[in-house]
Parts: sequence; C-alpha cells; structure tokens
Amino acid sequence: MRPTKRLIALGLASVLLAACGHKDKDAPLAFVPADTPYVLANLDKLDDDAYEAVIAQANSELPGQVVQMKSVAQDLETKGNVEGARLLRAFAAEFDGKTAEAALKNMGLDVKTGSAFYGLGLSPVARVALADTAAWDAFLGRLEAAYGKKLDAADAGGQAYRHVTLGDTGVQLIIATVGKQAVVSLLPADAAQPMVRQALGADRPEKSLQDDGRLADLAKAKGYKDYVVGQLDLVRLLPLVAAGKDPLFSTFLKHQSAKTGEPIPPLPASCVPEASRIAARVPSISFGYTRLDLHHQEQRVDIALADDITKAFSGLKVELPGLGQDAKDPFDLSIALPMEQLRTFATAQAEAVAAKPFECPAFASMNDSFAKFGSTMQQSAIPPFGDIRGVRIALDSFKPAAAGQQLPSFTGRVLLATRNPAGLLAMGQAMLGGDFKLAGDGKPAPLPQNITAMLGMPGWAAMNGQAIVIGVGEGEDAKLDDMLMGSVGDAGRFSRLHLTGDMYRTWVDVMADKATSYAASMAEAAGADGAPDDQQAQAMAAERSKAQFDAMKAQAARIVRVSGESHMEEKGLVLSGAVEYK
Repeated sequence: MRPTKRLIALGLASVLLAACGHKDKDAPLAFVPADTPYVLANLDKLDDDAYEAVIAQANSELPGQVVQMKSVAQDLETKGNVEGARLLRAFAAEFDGKTAEAALKNMGLDVKTGSAFYGLGLSPVARVALADTAAWDAFLGRLEAAYGKKLDAADAGGQAYRHVTLGDTGVQLIIATVGKQAVVSLLPADAAQPMVRQALGADRPEKSLQDDGRLADLAKAKGYKDYVVGQLDLVRLLPLVAAGKDPLFSTFLKHQSAKTGEPIPPLPASCVPEASRIAARVPSISFGYTRLDLHHQEQRVDIALADDITKAFSGLKVELPGLGQDAKDPFDLSIALPMEQLRTFATAQAEAVAAKPFECPAFASMNDSFAKFGSTMQQSAIPPFGDIRGVRIALDSFKPAAAGQQLPSFTGRVLLATRNPAGLLAMGQAMLGGDFKLAGDGKPAPLPQNITAMLGMPGWAAMNGQAIVIGVGEGEDAKLDDMLMGSVGDAGRFSRLHLTGDMYRTWVDVMADKATSYAASMAEAAGADGAPDDQQAQAMAAERSKAQFDAMKAQAARIVRVSGESHMEEKGLVLSGAVEYK
C-alpha cells in the first residue's frame, strides 16, 4: 500500500502545484514582451475599494479633461488636421456630461479586471479588458461616424483590426477586438506584419512579463499593491533611442527629414554605449500604490541609482531640525541641503565627465553642463552658503495679495540649519542694517522695526548652535523654540511635506485665478486685429491650463490633507506621497 499512497500523494501535490502556478494565458501581461522599455499594468483585479477610489478620482478630473481634449481638437483643426480633430472631439463626447463609470460602460471597457500599457520597442500598445464587446464595437462605430468614414479594415495573422494613418505623421492608429480585450496601438504606417501581429497579440512574445515575473517581483520588493505597477526601464529605453533603429523612432526621423528637407544625420557609433553609460547612472524608475481606497491614495516612486550615488547619501544624517519628525503645520516643508556633501558629490561627477567627455552629438551638451555644475557648486563653498544644511518652512496661515498689495498675507516660521549660525547672522545683520542683536540661547528677539514695518506685522528671530529661525505674525514667537529643538533627519532623509486641505485649496485657488486671468487675456489678444500667427495657439494652451486648474479645484474640495517625503535607500531614491480624502 505504501507505493500506492506515495503515488496518490505525488499526484495530489502535482495538482496543487499546478493550481498554485496557474497563470491566465490571456491576461494583458501575457502579451507584454519581457524586454519592454516601459509598462504600466495591473497585476491583479482591482478590489471594490480600489475601484471605487479610481472612479471617484476620474469623476473629479473628467470635466477638466474634456475641456482640454476639446481645446486640443481645436488646435489640431487650426493646424489643418481636421480628421484628427473630429476623432478627438468624438472621444471627448464619450465622457462629456457623464460619470466615469457610465462612460466606461458605454464603451464596453472593464478597467476593474485588468489592463496593460507598454512599449513594443518605443511603439505604445494598450490592452484593456472588455465587459461588453458589442458596446466596444458600437463605440468604434461612433468614432468612425465622427471621422466621416469607416476606418480601413485589415487582417494580421488571422486577427482582424481597423487602422488609420494620422495625418502626415507617418504613424497609424490600430484598433482591434482581441477576444475579451480592446487593443489600441500607435505603429509606423509602414510597420511590417510581424510587428502588427505582435501588437495585436496574434503572435506572442518569446518571453512575456508574465513569464518573466519582473513586475511582480518589483511590486513585492517595493511594497506596491497589485492594483497598478509601472516601470520605465532606461537601460533598455535610452540605447533603443540612441541606436535610431526602432521602427517608430525611425519613422519620426524620416518625417522630420521630409519636413525640413535635411537628410537624417548619421548616428556615431559612440551613441549607444554612451546611452548605456547614462542609463547605468539611473537604470530605472518605478511606481506603485501602497494604499488605495475611497479616502486614501498613497503612492511610492522609486528611482534606481548607481551605487556611488546611493552610498554618498543613504547613510547621511542631515542636522536639520524638524526633518526627523512628522510634519504637522497647515503647510510644513523640510528640505535637506547638505552643501558640503552635495559639493563633494557634484565635483566628482563633473571630474568624471571631464575625464571621459561624451562624443555623441545628442549628449555632447552634457559636457558643458557638468563643467558649469561643478564650477557652480565650488562657488557655493563660500560662507555662509557653504555651511547650509537645510531649510524648514512652516505656515499657519496664507492669503493671496489683495488688490493693490504686493505681498500676500501670511503667518509662520522659516528655519535655516547651518554649521555656522553666527556667520549667517552676521550676513543678516549687514543686510538688515540697524543694531540687531541675537543671542545663541534659543530665546526670541524682536526683528528690527524697518522689517516689521515692511511686513505689517510683528516678527522675531531665535538662534542656537545649529540653526536660525524667524517667525512672522502674532504668537509666532512662542513657537520658535519648538522649531529649533525639532528632531534632525534620520539616515538618508531628504524632505518632508504636509498640507492641510484648507491650505491646499487656498493655493489651488490662487493658481486657478491666475490661470483664468491669463486665459482671458490670451483670448482677448487672439481676437485683436493684427494678432501674431501663434497667438491663437497660445490662447488655446492657456485655456487648457485653466481647465487643468479647474479640475484641480474640483479635486481639492475632497482633500483632508496631503503629505510626502523623500529619502535615499541602498538602491536608490524613494519619493512617497499620500492624500487623504473626505
């Protein structure tokens, strides 16, 4: 009986392993080449909380996005691309006046199940799950009606698709229904059949990201949720561009040559290895959500960096009071500026480029840039600037400047951390004039009358052995000691940020008002007699900017607080952000 039991156990184990290792062969990631230079994809279905958050965010952004699409369509029409303008207007109409969920349902899309946006080389491909293929086909029919004629029909490897060349760009838009997925891609108009087949999925990649597991491993290592994970692989992307042989990039070069009448310049052999040299400094950038529900959106961006960069800063503790604690004021920003270490690092980078200059024409300007960068950082060694360690700004209130006023109204504190507070004070005394005295005991002293008269409110300063802090506004003197005594940065910490919803809304309102005024003035200028040829384009760009800020205002109404931080880890720079919603 023992052999029989072992066989049964082995069989059960095989079944369990097969079940655990099962992967959906038609999932979007199964079509993404493992060597794609960029990708943004779901690793799993969105749960209800995440889906609700995505829809809520989309609903707040849609009105502004629709206005922007209409403005771009008008711009296209002005430039003679009437067909492109009609298509974009038709696409905007799918969302105009609708909720995101209603629009997606009307188009047959199922964003909850899964999607992927990736590069076939440089050519972008989007694959989105379909909830209703008939609705998707009806949507395509509406686009064709707006376009004025049916899109050209074709077949690749047994897969039917529609396509249209976009004006005189040399690029074609490909649209297809592949099983239960919508596929949209931009390919060269003369793309070879193997490329078209792979974009559609008629031919699978030799090795996919699903097989490779790279994106899943990345998410696990960085703590990204499976909702959406993105990666820009610069080690693959930059040499691909530098070689000039990618089909889409080659099309772009040919199109530019045809427009200018100039031949395509030959690319020196140095371009590809130098592109790889640059990519080795910043190999990749990745992104993912660490929390996503209706009331919270938390993201993390990881910028992979070369070892010498991370080693220079990952263990550095910057003595900036407040950098080592959670920010809490209505606006609270701490930024590490360790000038001594930054100067040493910049000098080393400048010397490395000087020792081995770039020869490829596309990168040659970096030689001068690094030389100037190194020189500038050397000049920054002059005291008191060379002694600076960082700055912290904390605002308790902020109001934009009223009509007739030059300065906004605000109360708060500014702290400068330095190795030499006395030297910084001496420079301040020389600039301020008068007989301003400040002891190094941390106790507040009133600012000179000429300064408070200009500000229109009382002000104080305080100093200890590591920083000087200035407070402006009633009651700010009582807060200076806490600023000076705040905990300094932990290893690798670069910055912290905190904004309350009210402060965020105030700033968005200010920017939106400026965008509205600018858009109105540009529109007026465009309608004037003798307006320059590019005036209309500037007016439309201003209108798009206004629409973007209008969308931000709608989003801001829901915000409770915004926070963020950055720090250097062993493998690169980490940028984290969080938004809490009502």
